[in-house]
Amino acid sequence: MKFIKIAKTGVYLPELKIENEQIEKELQLEPEYIQKRTGIETRYYTTKAQEYMAKKLIQNMFNQQNTKNTTTDTTKDIGLIIVATTTPTQYMPGIANVIQKELNIQSCISFDILAGCSGFINALDIAHKYMEASQIKKALVIGIEQLSKFVDKKDVSTAILLSDGAGGVLLEKTDEPKAYFSNIEATIDNGEILTCKAGEKISMKGKEIYRYAVTETVKNIEKLLNDANEKLENIKYIIPHQSNLKIMKSIGTRLGESAKNKIYTNINKKGNTFCASIPIALDEMFSSRTITNWGQNHFTGLWWRFEHRKRIDRNLKKLKELKKRLT
Repeated sequence: MKFIKIAKTGVYLPELKIENEQIEKELQLEPEYIQKRTGIETRYYTTKAQEYMAKKLIQNMFNQQNTKNTTTDTTKDIGLIIVATTTPTQYMPGIANVIQKELNIQSCISFDILAGCSGFINALDIAHKYMEASQIKKALVIGIEQLSKFVDKKDVSTAILLSDGAGGVLLEKTDEPKAYFSNIEATIDNGEILTCKAGEKISMKGKEIYRYAVTETVKNIEKLLNDANEKLENIKYIIPHQSNLKIMKSIGTRLGESAKNKIYTNINKKGNTFCASIPIALDEMFSSRTITNWGQNHFTGLWWRFEHRKRIDRNLKKLKELKKRLT
């Protein structure tokens, strides 16, 4: 039986760093207004197209300045590429196909998805299910955003929050036991609280988003814990979509004292990058060795994903013992 692990991470952040002081001056806000309201100190903007960002991410991820015509041992078995974005700057071919070409993969499944801030988690879940049901050995899952192009620079609710960037993970099959639990849902009642129609800018209803994000996130974490028959105190990290520091702190408060120091945040230096926020956080945690072996009790998601090893180890041990008795 094969399991699935995160084998590699990567990130691309644009060169243009935007400090709070610049936005506060343009919007005539009080000093430290943005940091107090959102927890953000800096964010990144780019004038480049997503195609450029995708190529840079791949070069960084696989430590190669020129990935073309260099199908390596790491990339040759990639059978699936999924890109999550809410800000596509081209529609055909998809960014996933651009990445496929950059890696010189002659034939694989590649497509983009659009699912709002939870796009990366949706893409991760789709990739996991593809790999479970097929002979695909490796899958590349990427979140990439150019939100600055879709922000009204005079709109306080979005201009102070949103940032550009790209992050990704390489999934691969492994013999090392790893369990996987997911709970991905969409409701029909709150679609108007965060919108972006064709030809328009992103619109946010901050108070409604705050209430929805905190309430639904806590409910989903509790459900995943219940499905996994696990306790929160045994979880090492909760890695949320980096939406707003106040939202993440409120989630920790609602979950209880033991959760407050488990929630990983980097929004202060990266801003809110929608689909890219979780893979950027994962790359940061792997690079700093905060995480050294994926599967040792981590939540990720717009908080809907849980991966845990100990429980499946116990189940496999029982299965082996049963098999011995039967033979």
